[in-house]
Amino acid sequence: MKRITIVGAGFGALTAIRKLRRQRSDLQIDVVAPQPEFVYLPGLIWIPTGLREPADLVIPLDSFFRRLNVRFHAASVTGLEERGRVVVTDAGKLENDGLIIASGGRFLKKLPGIEHAITPCEGIAAAEKIRDRLHAMEGGTIAFGFAGNPKEPAAMRGGPMFEFLFGIDRWLRKQGKRNRFELVFFTPAPKPGQRLGEKAVKGILSTMAKRGVKTHLGHKLKRFEADKVVTEGGEFHADLILFMPGMTGNAWFDATELPRSEGGLIKANEFCQVVGWERVYVAGDSGSFPGPGWLPKQAHMADLQAEAAAANLIDELEGRQPKRGFRAELICIIDSYDTGMMVYRTEKRNLVSPSFVGFHWAKRLFENHYLREYRK
Repeated sequence: MKRITIVGAGFGALTAIRKLRRQRSDLQIDVVAPQPEFVYLPGLIWIPTGLREPADLVIPLDSFFRRLNVRFHAASVTGLEERGRVVVTDAGKLENDGLIIASGGRFLKKLPGIEHAITPCEGIAAAEKIRDRLHAMEGGTIAFGFAGNPKEPAAMRGGPMFEFLFGIDRWLRKQGKRNRFELVFFTPAPKPGQRLGEKAVKGILSTMAKRGVKTHLGHKLKRFEADKVVTEGGEFHADLILFMPGMTGNAWFDATELPRSEGGLIKANEFCQVVGWERVYVAGDSGSFPGPGWLPKQAHMADLQAEAAAANLIDELEGRQPKRGFRAELICIIDSYDTGMMVYRTEKRNLVSPSFVGFHWAKRLFENHYLREYRK
């Protein structure tokens, strides 16, 4: 019996499990993660405004693992041995015939004073903290921003910050409190959202202007203070700072010989295969992949990469050469609490819809559809 180890329990990891099990019922699949649960990160945008509770987004995976005959190991990976054939964890070692790394990324926390900012996509606790701070405020200035990894342009997640901004703006208006708040959006990029395409940038900036959101764009960040954002182009007051830094690889990568990009992610080829390593693959935020400069770090892309990784690993196990690539495709709905704007981008097309209430409900329905498999 061939043994496959999957590191992680997020989008890419779970998609890889489903793909592997559909193709081969006789595999032994071992999953390593700290907890047997899946956090639906796209739904974090709705926790501060009360559209979601934490329990709605944390899905226990015990039933899913039983149905797909998966062995779960509650542990943290600390390294690899024998070119990936052995996964070293804080609870022991796991041998394998094939390995898929889908353990996500890590936010860069080097900016001085970053402890004064909340990083929304770090998880449930961060979203709850935003909710509690927001509900305790009667007025003031809220700053929303993001930055990238200068050594890995694709390693950033800016889209959710637009959703937190527009969602909180809309919620404050519903509460009749918007006139007591100043909202400021900041980023070192002169045009926020460039990876979404020029049309999306224009739409986002136009929406900010219509909603009275101030902008501070194109200036390198210097530091945060308890009540201030400081950049090379000036500074401004902020009572609450929400900030998404750039991303890099997991800390445990440093204890391995895995090939790394300049920005700290695992180098992969067009088949999601770790460069130079047999039967070792990577999917999602852990990897640095060939593709267009706008290649997104988002759940949909992790799913596409995980499908390719699983199919190619099966090919290798059966003595064939990897042949399945993944398509570069960005698809998202930028939600605004009760409306949404859809963005779609491939290497041939870039479509941006006007804001429409139906897209908000489409995003909510998709969440329910996506999670159905794991809630059974």
